[in-house]
Amino acid sequence: MIVVMQARANQEQITGVVKRIETDGYTAHLSEGEHHTIIGLVGESPTPLREDNYATMDGVDKVVRISEPYKLASRTFHPHDTHVPLNGSDMGDNKVLLIAGPCSVESREQIIEIACAVKEAGATALRGGAFKPRTSPYSFQGHGENGLKWLAEAREITGLPIVTEIMDPSLVPMVTEYADVLQVGARNMQNFTLLNAVGASQHSVLLKRGMSATVKDLLMAAEYVLSHGNNKVMLCERGIRTFETATRNTADINAIPVLKAATHLPIIFDPSHATGKWELVESLSLAGIAAGADGLIIEVHSDPANAMSDGRQSLKPEVFAELVQKARKVAEAIGRGA
Repeated sequence: MIVVMQARANQEQITGVVKRIETDGYTAHLSEGEHHTIIGLVGESPTPLREDNYATMDGVDKVVRISEPYKLASRTFHPHDTHVPLNGSDMGDNKVLLIAGPCSVESREQIIEIACAVKEAGATALRGGAFKPRTSPYSFQGHGENGLKWLAEAREITGLPIVTEIMDPSLVPMVTEYADVLQVGARNMQNFTLLNAVGASQHSVLLKRGMSATVKDLLMAAEYVLSHGNNKVMLCERGIRTFETATRNTADINAIPVLKAATHLPIIFDPSHATGKWELVESLSLAGIAAGADGLIIEVHSDPANAMSDGRQSLKPEVFAELVQKARKVAEAIGRGA
């Protein structure tokens, strides 16, 4: 349920509604728009929610029941787009932002070289995995904290903020020391302990859709992070698992406009994991922008043939630079910047 305050409601009246919500045993979440303040009621309480109890309070315009199970992620609660700051721009604003870098941080020299290349090409942020969840226990698992240190050095040299995956709640204090954005990977989308931990960290979060997750599942996962008062959440469509074997996953372009209608959170598209083939990344990137994605996250590697992970889907830096130019043209064609 949400309480919509009148345009002329003063702070005392807003505070009164919040206190009533807390007295009834619920948690209040404020969303302040240009004309109205909206107060969301979330949680469980033995006190039943009675709309009339709030509708008659001073300063209240109306009370609305939210039918979706995700309350804080819903556009009903937060009608205006949420903007997540990233390197002087905002993910979710008019400009389409590009996050690029290797799947894995393989060495200090490698990550600095790629960081400089993607920065020159026009990337907004640098991605790179220091901890890598792999299907096989015998595959390269990442360099851990050393990888984070190399990422931090690359940020110091290029100025690009760091996006890196987090796999375990116990690692949150360490990773937040180095990273600007915590990425929750597809395999951990419903790791609720991890979602609570990254939510409580108040760090920016990039939440990837699970391999077999519905749009509703993704939004419910985001709700865990939002429930901690952390609204710096970006959702990522990275393809889902279907019967089709021509590509690594099936790119769900539908999900981009569906999510844009359902939630106020920024939407990022990952064409690298959606296709698994570098030669398809450009086409899917342009399609994602045209469909309304607020940003792209793309894997880039200087020597894909010898990459320790996901080389098959990684673009060489010069190919990424060409993609950036085409992405800008598509963004401009639909009235956005890049």
